[in-house]
Amino acid sequence: METRLTLSGITKTYPSVVANDGVDLQVRPGEIHAILGENGAGKSTLMKIIYGAVKPDAGQVFWNGRDVHIANPAAARQLGIAMVFQHFSLFDTLTVAENIALGLPGDTNLAELSGRIEATARQYGLDLEPQRHVHTLSVGECQRVEIVRALLAKPQLLILDEPTSVLTPQAVERLFETLRRLAAEGCSILYISHKLDEIRALCHTCTVMRAGRVTGVCDPTQETAASLSRMMIGSEPPAVHPRERQPGEVRLALRGLSLEKSHPFATALADIDLDVRAGEIVGIAGVSGNGQQELLAALSGEDQRARPDAVLLDGQPIGRLNAAQRRRRGLGFVPEERLGRGAVPDMTLAQNILLSHQDGAAVAKGMIRFDAIAQLAASIIGRFKVKAGGPQATAGSLSGGNLQKYIVGREVTRSPKVLIVAQPTWGVDVGAAAQIRAELVALRDAGCALLVVSEELDELFEISDRLVVMAKGRLSPSIRRADANVDQIGQWMSGLWQGGPAAQEVAHA
Repeated sequence: METRLTLSGITKTYPSVVANDGVDLQVRPGEIHAILGENGAGKSTLMKIIYGAVKPDAGQVFWNGRDVHIANPAAARQLGIAMVFQHFSLFDTLTVAENIALGLPGDTNLAELSGRIEATARQYGLDLEPQRHVHTLSVGECQRVEIVRALLAKPQLLILDEPTSVLTPQAVERLFETLRRLAAEGCSILYISHKLDEIRALCHTCTVMRAGRVTGVCDPTQETAASLSRMMIGSEPPAVHPRERQPGEVRLALRGLSLEKSHPFATALADIDLDVRAGEIVGIAGVSGNGQQELLAALSGEDQRARPDAVLLDGQPIGRLNAAQRRRRGLGFVPEERLGRGAVPDMTLAQNILLSHQDGAAVAKGMIRFDAIAQLAASIIGRFKVKAGGPQATAGSLSGGNLQKYIVGREVTRSPKVLIVAQPTWGVDVGAAAQIRAELVALRDAGCALLVVSEELDELFEISDRLVVMAKGRLSPSIRRADANVDQIGQWMSGLWQGGPAAQEVAHA
């Protein structure tokens, strides 16, 4: 069978690294082809070369048997190639529809396009409002925009990077059915995911990359998660086994936290009560866009509209304190957006230390201790196995997974009393994810109270002591991890717990 896409000897070198080293790849029409590799293996660079966003130093690209030079993404789209990036390419001040229109002809009718967006989003189970401005969207909702934008083009080759992180377990299978239907119609799909079970369930072929090279091609249906992990990182990631322990005193408490919408497309928070105790991890599950973003802003100090006593830290009201004041009292925070909020892209890793370390070794009597922050950055790089060119490397030069390890490491080294973490391992390879989870569990065992917001149910079941679910701005009752199951949590993610928002709607119908 003629191939849809063939790469031959693709090489791309940057000053400090060989990102792709003689890569060969073949993708057939109708094939769902996984690209598997740890963070920094060269997957993203290779995908950007296919999409025309990066030019290779050597090698050839064949499209439907024809030698092509893809000059830019517009040329790729003309060929029939669509891509959803891990780091999104959206303009915050434009609406969803306006962002999608940017890649379409200038005479595109926005009203008609909005209808197509709504229809496509509904077809794929991805709730979207075309008139919402992007700056009001969560990370998960931004990913939905990128997926719908790609699907509107009806591509011959669709490149997807971690597409299921925004979906409930029930919706994942619906997306898989859609991808299988697209493949049956002849569309080729390049599928990047760190969820090994997904790859085994969905993909026909898997190409494994390590350090910029292809190290193997296999049929994932004939492999186990353990064997795929060995191919990718050379070993199986260590399992995280949290020990049962009695939690201590309440460190973080929410008491009737309610907030009106801060903008027309926000989610209002309604009467949220929650305790997080010393020495426990409480996991918050939920589909992106159900109030997690608003809750995190109220907890971090970015939104100071709550009653002072609606948020308590060690029994003291902090609802009106700013982020710096909360940090000084022992609160740590890892936001879901790595670049722009978690780290400043153009600043070095050492300089990014100052975003959260503003006392102690880093700053003395108002003066920055540059040697100290460089040493601290180097220690985080070493401890968390961050692939970077050292403390003076810019945050923007790191892969998404390596930057995430660095940001988590920066917060962990502060030894906070309470740590709030959003999407701790989103887009992170299995080895790095295991390491991050182990560090969070170790922090819990040292007496920290952790609140983890994640759309990775497997992750929450692995590390949490208790689980709650957020839906439509409300919080479910808490349930011990040992008493919970995926089906129940999946239903709760739709608001179907006793007294939950969906149950109330059914009762009033």
